[in-house]
Amino acid sequence: MTRQPTWPSDSTRPTLRVRLRWLLLAILIPVTAVQAEDAEIAALFAEAGVQGTLVLARLDGQAVILHNAARAEQRLPVASTFKVFNTLIALEEGAISGIDEVMPWDGRPHPYPDWNQDQTLKSAFSVSCVWCYQRLAERIGAERYRVHLAQADYGELQEPFVTNAFWLDGSLTISAQEQVRFLRQVIERRLPYRPQTYADLRVIMLAEEGRDFRLFAKTGWAARATPQIGWYVGYVETAEASWIFALNIDIRDESELPLRQSLTRASLQAKGIIDE
Repeated sequence: MTRQPTWPSDSTRPTLRVRLRWLLLAILIPVTAVQAEDAEIAALFAEAGVQGTLVLARLDGQAVILHNAARAEQRLPVASTFKVFNTLIALEEGAISGIDEVMPWDGRPHPYPDWNQDQTLKSAFSVSCVWCYQRLAERIGAERYRVHLAQADYGELQEPFVTNAFWLDGSLTISAQEQVRFLRQVIERRLPYRPQTYADLRVIMLAEEGRDFRLFAKTGWAARATPQIGWYVGYVETAEASWIFALNIDIRDESELPLRQSLTRASLQAKGIIDE
C-alpha cells in the first residue's frame, strides 16, 4: 500500500481559511481597554491631601485611567449623583411633563436659599433641590424604582427602603466603576427610554462649555456617611474623544467640597483631555 504524505496541520501551517477566520475575529473583537494606575493623578490627590478615587474611561473603550483601583470598586452612598438616573426615571414615568414644568414651593424653609422658591426640573437639578426630587419620588413609587434600578443594574439597594429618601440615607450605594458603566449606558442610550427623555437629561446635565469641550456632570455629598463622601460624575466631549469620569473623595468639612470639581478638572487637564 502506498503511504500517503503527512501534511502539517492548521496549527503549524495556517490555510487561507484559517487566516481569514483570525482576521475576521480581529475585526469583530473590540479593543480591550488599557487600565492603568496613574502617577500624575495620584500626585494631584496627594497635593490636595484627600483620600479618594477617580476613574477616567474613554467612551470607545480604548483606555481606562485609574487612581486607587481598590476604592473604585467600593460601593458608597450615591447621594445626589442619583439625580442623573432619577431625572431619567421621572421623565420616563411621566412624574413630570418636561424640564420646564414648574414645581411650586410649599413655603417651608430649607437650609439652602436656592431651594426656597418654585423650581423646574432643570433648576432643581442645578441646585440639587432635595424636596423637588422627593416630590417626584412619591409620584414614581417604590415598585417602579425597583424595576428601573434592576434594569440598569445600578448599584445596590437595601430593602426595605424609604421611597423618597433611599438615595439620601445610604440605602442606595454604588461604586465609581459602576457610575462609569451606568453613564456609558446613558450616553449610548442603551436603556429603553424615549429619545426625548435622553435629550432632556443632556440639556439638564450640561455644566460647562469650553472652547473645545462640553462637560456634563452632577455633584453629590453624602453628609450622613462616616466619613462623609463627595462625588463628581459625568462625561466630557471633545473633538478627539468622549471621556466618562467618576470621582469620590472623603470629605472632612464643607470647605473641601470644591475639591470634587477641581480635582476632576485638574486630572482632565493633566491627561490632556481638556486644556483650559
